[in-house]
Amino acid sequence: MGDASTQDKSARTTAQIEADIERTRDRLTGTLDELAVRVHPSTISAQVKAKAAAAVEERTARAYVAASGVVEKVRAQFVDEKGQPRRERIVPAALVGVGLVLLVASARKRRKG
Repeated sequence: MGDASTQDKSARTTAQIEADIERTRDRLTGTLDELAVRVHPSTISAQVKAKAAAAVEERTARAYVAASGVVEKVRAQFVDEKGQPRRERIVPAALVGVGLVLLVASARKRRKG
């Protein structure tokens, strides 16, 4: 069998060899063009930008999920299972908030005066 394939290759015409060379050149040209596009600065820049955007988007999504969890935990402290406000928890929290606002306002007034 090895003799037959050797004979087939040796029996090729010049035109067949030239056609093979031309096909090989075309494939090589395509490969070189693809490599040129891959290593072009604008391609690399676009890839880096896309990766950075994806990383920012992923971190933003994680932060959103974490913040949503925190908000839900805080909400659960001030609303019962039926969705009704828990006045026994809201009133003290509101008073603390008002006290902090008054404290900050008082401190600012002292700095100006």
